[in-house]
Amino acid sequence: MSQSDNPNDPLPRMEKDAAVKWAEDYTAHMARLTDVELIPSTAKVHFEACVGANDEVADDGRYSLFYYVRSPAPVTEHTRVVRTLRRELLQQGYEVTSYREFQDAYTSAIFSARNKENSYRVMADTVGSGKTKPQRLSFSVRTPCMLPPGVKQQEF
Repeated sequence: MSQSDNPNDPLPRMEKDAAVKWAEDYTAHMARLTDVELIPSTAKVHFEACVGANDEVADDGRYSLFYYVRSPAPVTEHTRVVRTLRRELLQQGYEVTSYREFQDAYTSAIFSARNKENSYRVMADTVGSGKTKPQRLSFSVRTPCMLPPGVKQQEF
């Protein structure tokens, strides 16, 4: 994820373990805001390479984190959850990037937002088909491109 037009601007720095801890804490914060539970055993951590505007990939250890965890909240609660997140996170400085309320198995609830200060992205959405898999609510976060502390940032 690019944070500016200059690929050599300093990237934020955070150890991968600290990024995962932040993601766990932030998804828990989202669940508390909406008064729903999380299912810790469903948590998934995905570290991804940062790909530049011209498909360049640095060799300096930079990464972005995609983390998600599911909630057992019934589909009848999904609209309330995304409405609450939209209201609360707008007040916390997030910009809503997509929003849709739950209607049925084909038109699920979606909320996504970006923190304007640090480019963190958060999302809550209905996952599962409802036919073969139960529909659950997923909370996720994606970090901007980051570097581990002490690593020299590669220049392009």
